[in-house]
Amino acid sequence: MIFHARSRNRPFHYGLFPLETLPRDDAVTAVEAGASPKSAPERSSNGADLAHVADNYRSILAQFVDDEVAPDRAPVPDDLDRRAADIKGNAYFMDASQVGICRIPDNAWLTGAEKTPDSYAIVMLVEDGKVPDKDNLAHDWVASSVRAVTDMRAAEIAVVVAGHIRHMGFAARPHIRGHEILDAQRLAVLAGLGVRDGDRIRNPYIDNFSIAVIATDYELATDRPLHARALKARGLRYWWGLNGAQSGRERRRRAARPAHYSRYPMETVKQVERPTTLIIDDEVPRVPKRAAFFERALQGDLGPRAQKERSRFSFKHPTSQSLLKTIRSLVPYQDGDAAADPDMDRYGDPAANTKAVKALSYFLGADLTGICEVPRYAWHSHKEDGRPIEMYHRYAVVMLIDQGFDTMEGASGDDWISGTQSMRGYLRGAEIAGVMADLLRGQGFSSRSQTNADSDVLHIPLILWAGLGELSRIGELVLNPFVGPRFKSVVFTTDFPMEVDKPIDFRLQYFCDNCLKCARECPCDAIPWGNKVMFNAYEMWKIDAERCTRYRLTNSKGAACGRCMKTCPLNKVVDMDGPLVTRMASWLGINAMWLKPLMVPIATRLDDWLGNGKRNPAKKWWFDHEIINGVATAPKRGTNRRDLRLGRYIDPKKQKIAYYNANMMPAPDAPAGSSKVDRKAAVTSGDLLETPAEAAARVARGGPTPEHYIPTPPGGIDPAAAERAASPYKKQ
Repeated sequence: MIFHARSRNRPFHYGLFPLETLPRDDAVTAVEAGASPKSAPERSSNGADLAHVADNYRSILAQFVDDEVAPDRAPVPDDLDRRAADIKGNAYFMDASQVGICRIPDNAWLTGAEKTPDSYAIVMLVEDGKVPDKDNLAHDWVASSVRAVTDMRAAEIAVVVAGHIRHMGFAARPHIRGHEILDAQRLAVLAGLGVRDGDRIRNPYIDNFSIAVIATDYELATDRPLHARALKARGLRYWWGLNGAQSGRERRRRAARPAHYSRYPMETVKQVERPTTLIIDDEVPRVPKRAAFFERALQGDLGPRAQKERSRFSFKHPTSQSLLKTIRSLVPYQDGDAAADPDMDRYGDPAANTKAVKALSYFLGADLTGICEVPRYAWHSHKEDGRPIEMYHRYAVVMLIDQGFDTMEGASGDDWISGTQSMRGYLRGAEIAGVMADLLRGQGFSSRSQTNADSDVLHIPLILWAGLGELSRIGELVLNPFVGPRFKSVVFTTDFPMEVDKPIDFRLQYFCDNCLKCARECPCDAIPWGNKVMFNAYEMWKIDAERCTRYRLTNSKGAACGRCMKTCPLNKVVDMDGPLVTRMASWLGINAMWLKPLMVPIATRLDDWLGNGKRNPAKKWWFDHEIINGVATAPKRGTNRRDLRLGRYIDPKKQKIAYYNANMMPAPDAPAGSSKVDRKAAVTSGDLLETPAEAAARVARGGPTPEHYIPTPPGGIDPAAAERAASPYKKQ
């Protein structure tokens, strides 16, 4: 507990609650089997604005209730317990609160329902979010909409897990609100997730929840029903964290925090007027979407192999493929018309609005939220096809979605679950931002969600200005003081009046200057070992974006890559259940920054000594599968199984970093394949870069903006020539 969390050896598929310790009663099975079948529940929305939006999103997800099954079955083990670990782990990865599995008895089918051949039920409970206090504007949005929102979240999880099973070649049908033909309560009892108490189901650890069920023909190990004594499980051992499960102390700590605060004490971090890295605001170029390296790969600029793999690199795992479908379904709903005449008597206080927006984001599932005004250079200049983008909103609500510490612990960072971790963050973010933007449009304020699938803004500068982190050695990546780099971001832009947050300073620049672990562990040497430079008017450790992109696209022993996140010393759990040393170091790092020169060398060496960054077998729940031609197979070339490379060193003077400055970017309307990368020229262009001190001195004396900060201009949009390959996120 001093150096490692008590949960270190807890298998991930056990979940956050110690269900494995509860008493069981097989007699319950016979009691349930003797009961009469039930009719479909009568449910209706109460018409609240947020409930209406959540119901709309649930209806979008409902299109995947019935979907195609892969033509062939994946190679899965005969061990039913191992199969169940994969399915439960998948559901917990998607943030189900509890999961159980049972057989489907005949009386579990609702009266009049057409039975399917499915024999097994995967039952998932999803706990309600925290309702804001009555003095928070969000209370009125949330209080009457809790069930609708939790049902939406349950639907999201069930749809993704069912898609995962289908992509392995087995039948699976999610039963979600409005589309159920099974008695969810009966199955929850049989799966060991509840005890009958009159007309309701009670859970030992969760008071209020929604239930989703997946019916499948995939044979799995089943759970046993609970004994009534299980309802007395919240004792001292639970309070302490029984078997490494989440402790009652940690749950109470989170519940006690104000609704507009995240679970992490971001309010204790030092705030400053500007980001801790130099940004020459007037000189930062607005760049087109066409210049992003994943877009360039899609357009053929990186060659045929990268272009081919761009459409599958992060989607090669069954869960990723399921997530991709769901992400695509949300893209058409990112924008819309705002209702007329907002109620400024109600929404005229920016401070109150800010608290409401943050409280809503945390209720919906965001992990960290900040707000800023959108600087000019955070807007892309042009869309992928060359159409100009006008700056249309003043504010950005920036949210971070934790990619999951435990799953990352079980992985190498560039194996078959890496892309899935990213995709999960993208889906959850798209859902949260989409719902929030839709709700505010309904209140009369123009709003648009900006997601990984379709964003008119660059997220990195917004994360900095919203006070959620500092720029790190990983280059174009921000580190947060509590989750490190282990997140994906989502944004929605809006004209809803709010107070903005300030940038933060926890002396990450000193830490990253003296810690080279991410550079040492990068599998393609894309992270610089040397000092910071000025790139397009930003002070940063500039990664070799081309090299990084190529590796992530063409990684043949995994899906994409997040090894820098996996091995970063700040990739930790900082809460009451985390290791004592980690909590102490985090507190000192934020509240005693003058100790950094002493702490950093100790922290980085201790991190290696403790083996942080190695794979933890207890946390590996997934199967290593690669989808080839629509079928999940054993990976053709195996799986990356990296651990630490202690003692590895590269002389910064010998490291060749390619710098694609603004003047080397393709034109916003460049036809596909017309702007092949020139790596030799990009390496040479490093000679043009200033040091931060040189750039500051030049600006102070009124020197001109460097020519390589000037983007390549449009060449005139030719619709036929500008037609690009289909984005993997968008159906054409």
